[in-house]
Amino acid sequence: MFKKNKQINDINQQEISTLIGEGFVITGELTGKSVIRIDGKVTGNVSVSNGLILGEKGMIIGNIETSSAIIYGTVNGNVKAQQLEIKKTGKVNGDIKTETLEIEMGAQYNGKLEMKQLINTDEKKVAH
Repeated sequence: MFKKNKQINDINQQEISTLIGEGFVITGELTGKSVIRIDGKVTGNVSVSNGLILGEKGMIIGNIETSSAIIYGTVNGNVKAQQLEIKKTGKVNGDIKTETLEIEMGAQYNGKLEMKQLINTDEKKVAH
């Protein structure tokens, strides 16, 4: 349990390699392996393996798939993340699939929620 929370906090301490600033608009799919911060608008799916921070004025119109995400802005689409935080200024309009979820008071969320504990590969081997 503590490992997961530590990983969520680590996204704030990781170096952000890509920044989409306020006032920028990107149309199309975004894919990458490092942490990205979005303060502008993205219309299209976002798939980032190491993490995503969506700033207060940031907006994503499309689906998100990442290991961990912190949402301060608005998402109009589905979110799939192992760890997800929706801050008090955050809005998610879409379905969420996650292992851990933290929603601050004041955050808005409209959609279905699916939470499943992921099984470690070692445990899968033992089960077979």
